[in-house]
Amino acid sequence: MLSVYNTLTRKQEPFEPIHPPFVGMYVCGPTVYDEPHLGHGKSYVSFDVVVRFLRASGYKVRYVQNITDVGHLLGDEQEGEDRILKKARLERLEPVEVAQKYERHFFRDMDRLNCVRPDISCRATGHIPEMQELVRSLLEKGAAYEVEGNVYFDVEKFASYGKLSGKKLEDLKEGVRVEVAEGKRHPFDFALWKKADPTHLMQWNSPWGRGFPGWHLECSAMSMKYLGEHFDIHGGGLDNQFPHHECEIAQSEASTGKPFAKVWLHNNMVTVNGQKMSKSLGNFTTLDELFRKYDPMTIRFFILQGHYRSPQDFSPDALDAAKKGFGRLNRVVASLKQSAQAAWEGDSVPQVTGEPWATLRLKFFESMDNDFGTAGGISVLFDLAKEANDRLALSAPSGSDDLVQAGRLFRLLGEDILGFSFGGGGESAGAGGEKAALDLIVDLRNKIRAQKLWPLSDEIRDGLAKIGIAIEDGKDGSKWVRK
Repeated sequence: MLSVYNTLTRKQEPFEPIHPPFVGMYVCGPTVYDEPHLGHGKSYVSFDVVVRFLRASGYKVRYVQNITDVGHLLGDEQEGEDRILKKARLERLEPVEVAQKYERHFFRDMDRLNCVRPDISCRATGHIPEMQELVRSLLEKGAAYEVEGNVYFDVEKFASYGKLSGKKLEDLKEGVRVEVAEGKRHPFDFALWKKADPTHLMQWNSPWGRGFPGWHLECSAMSMKYLGEHFDIHGGGLDNQFPHHECEIAQSEASTGKPFAKVWLHNNMVTVNGQKMSKSLGNFTTLDELFRKYDPMTIRFFILQGHYRSPQDFSPDALDAAKKGFGRLNRVVASLKQSAQAAWEGDSVPQVTGEPWATLRLKFFESMDNDFGTAGGISVLFDLAKEANDRLALSAPSGSDDLVQAGRLFRLLGEDILGFSFGGGGESAGAGGEKAALDLIVDLRNKIRAQKLWPLSDEIRDGLAKIGIAIEDGKDGSKWVRK
């Protein structure tokens, strides 16, 4: 039986959906103002596996993920400039151009990592009426107050504020070392609605004047719209536990009088030399940069080697080791696809029978049932690879039942649940040579473009597209990416 570590209760407990077999799951999505980095990869690959495993276990999951395209302010106190507006000014674009550009890049990189798309991807700017209704509800219940067009949540009116993070209001107040916005009753009262000055590029009419929503408000309004006032799982990065998720709980439960999310799952961070990888610290590596050096499945393998709740230190050596590890699995699957193609045909959920296949399947599910233990799951894949290799080495007849069972198990455990796309990455035969060849082709095409030989340039681009390689042309030259 699946058990998960619930941040809210601070213990590992059996997972029991509110309305089985249905599971409602909300995961905080990105603020789309810059390129996705490896930290985003860890978060969304981790929750991708959660969704995949729940579905493989028989649950019917509605997966909701937001896009924050307004309201996420700079600074710990959420009183600074909107991140998207700042980027729009720097890039001399409209805010909607910035948001849509980086939203495209986010989904492009998640697709490369083979993450399933959310069932509902909701944008903050498309849910302003729902947010305003939530603000009205909180004002009516006395849990919020207005100050000259700004509406704040009154944290002292919510007795259990801090129950997710374990923080206490009295300790927070004593620790305040920043200037508190004028009119706030408590330093940690947070903005539900912010007054916009006339030059602010993103603002809406409201009962409190022209303004825009607070970041915390957005996730409450959207999650409850699509999953109800009380739903099964809320996920996100550990860095959002406080204040973002704490504030979500406070405003949601103060409005509805009901428990908000039943289970809270938090993934830990990617670190560099022990320090959190983040844009603000300038130590991040974008996924697009990594994909030029490593196959996306190598990155996915690197992430899933660790536990989602554990920090993961990034280094080239760690990625090189992941490349070798995934390459070993990849070569076995390539051989199985040649010898037992029938394993990749038929049932959407492959049926596995006989030994040692049934035991390996059970061992895999036992590891995953223990709070989504992907590292143990990968260990089972290596056991499976050994069993399959033994039979391949004995020259088992092509299409033999043993090879078909091994292939089905790789398909179920490796592809369907862990989300690997076998066939072209890691340390598979020719992977390094393939990269060098593609780099050479793109370099030659850049020289052809410099000579304005456009038909030949287009012919190379179209030919690469047919084998799954896209060429992206920019002012600094061209680069290739896997589609």
